[in-house]
Amino acid sequence: MADHWNRGHGAVDDMLDEENKRMADNLATKVSRLKSLAFEIDKEADEQNSYLDGMDSNFLSATGLLTGSVKRFSTMVRSSRDNRKILCYVSIGLVLTFFLLYYLVRRIQN
Repeated sequence: MADHWNRGHGAVDDMLDEENKRMADNLATKVSRLKSLAFEIDKEADEQNSYLDGMDSNFLSATGLLTGSVKRFSTMVRSSRDNRKILCYVSIGLVLTFFLLYYLVRRIQN
């Protein structure tokens, strides 16, 4: 009877060992997928960081350009009456050009 018990118990152990191996393989597959996802996320984060660094330098250069333009604009406004007329004409021209381009783009889209 003890022999019969050992054989039955051995079969259960074998079944459990096979189940453990199958689950370990399944877990190893999932871990490798997670590892590759982590590497992809790290790579994407590095790319996004470099992109944001580039945008930061672009914004700084645009800020410098706008600061210089505002200074020139302020100087022009504070100067003589002739410059004010020219400034007024240029401003009206820019506004009209903006609306004309807006109208043309809307017409092309439709």
